[in-house]
Amino acid sequence: MFNNASELGVFRHVSTYVAVTPVESIKMANQKTVFVTGGTGYIGSHCIIDLLNEGYEVITIDNLTNSRAGALSRVQEITGKSVTFYQCDLLDGNAVHAIFAKHKIDYVIHFAAMKAVGESMQFPLIYYKNNVIGTINLIEAMKANSVYQMVFSSSCTVYGDPEHLPITEDHPTGAVTNVYGRTKYLIEEMLKDLSRAEEKWNIIALRYFNPVGAHPSGRLGEDPTKNFTNLMPYIGQVAIGKKPSLTIFGCDYDTADGTGVRDYIHVMDLASGHVSALSKLDEEHLRFKTYNLGTGQGVSVLQLVKAFEAVTDTKVAYELKPRREGDIVSMFANTTLAKKELGWTAKYSLENMCEDFWRWQTMNPDGYAKDEPYPVTTLDQSPPEKTTAAAPVKVIAASSTVPSVNGVNGVNNH
Repeated sequence: MFNNASELGVFRHVSTYVAVTPVESIKMANQKTVFVTGGTGYIGSHCIIDLLNEGYEVITIDNLTNSRAGALSRVQEITGKSVTFYQCDLLDGNAVHAIFAKHKIDYVIHFAAMKAVGESMQFPLIYYKNNVIGTINLIEAMKANSVYQMVFSSSCTVYGDPEHLPITEDHPTGAVTNVYGRTKYLIEEMLKDLSRAEEKWNIIALRYFNPVGAHPSGRLGEDPTKNFTNLMPYIGQVAIGKKPSLTIFGCDYDTADGTGVRDYIHVMDLASGHVSALSKLDEEHLRFKTYNLGTGQGVSVLQLVKAFEAVTDTKVAYELKPRREGDIVSMFANTTLAKKELGWTAKYSLENMCEDFWRWQTMNPDGYAKDEPYPVTTLDQSPPEKTTAAAPVKVIAASSTVPSVNGVNGVNNH
């Protein structure tokens, strides 16, 4: 049981400066580069930690509409390694092309998307434009620069209301219950068509279930700049007294306690899944392949609340409301294919998810709001020197001279 970070015995990562030998210099020169879209966001920033720890160079873009660049400073603090960051919107096709032309990129991991289910139903055109057209701009830039290896951040929402549980990758897709899920489905279909028409493409779509938790250090976690929509951050806000109670929609489902069931997966397990996917792309030309990333265990909303209370020694007030139209009763994954073909399995328990999230929440009640922003690289400058320590750096303003090919900038791209 613990109530704050000090009770957990958390120690900050300490970086050291080291000399680089000629052999290490050759190794660094042979490092492969991953282009990460949405890299300042929740899943993207955690994934970058694993990429850097595995020896990849990382170039990332984000338009910062629902995230803060301070996340990348925390990434640098944890890993002792820097990334190249452009503040760029995928709807700005010219800028995306210019970044690809400037760097030698080996792989793309595409996280950037608007992702709130409820908001997608209110503003469908913005979601279709941002998620689908943004992806088209990205694909065009990749093709123009002969980059054909991609890991796409998809979602279990493409399955719609499941016909059977647990859900396997061959479960029918397309009967989606919300606009956000339809954008993911449309992008999957587009990538599938592209890989059929052009043999060079090698794409893995990872269908996430419900990411939760935070980096075990407590220095990196979920910090949206919009209102909270995900369950665990909302639970955390109630537990620390920032919100009065949690509203649970639906208490009469055919489940153990009447509340909806989901497959919650630790964000660091999700991150490792992307590294495994990159290795698979190196090993085999798949054209297009999908994998589920989850734990394979269904957990109800009330079970999650009770687990959170037990681990954190807090009380989470909640009120039960009638179910909402379109909500799905139960969703959890069959992850056999990912284990067999990617060599990946989820390692963190539900208790770990709660512990790590609470550590993040108590250590960072305001998220990254008070952090200095990470330095932005502009198109008319060289990328910042790679460093092996988290040193203070001067922030450089992003260029605003590149026009958007669609005439719109600033639409949420994360």
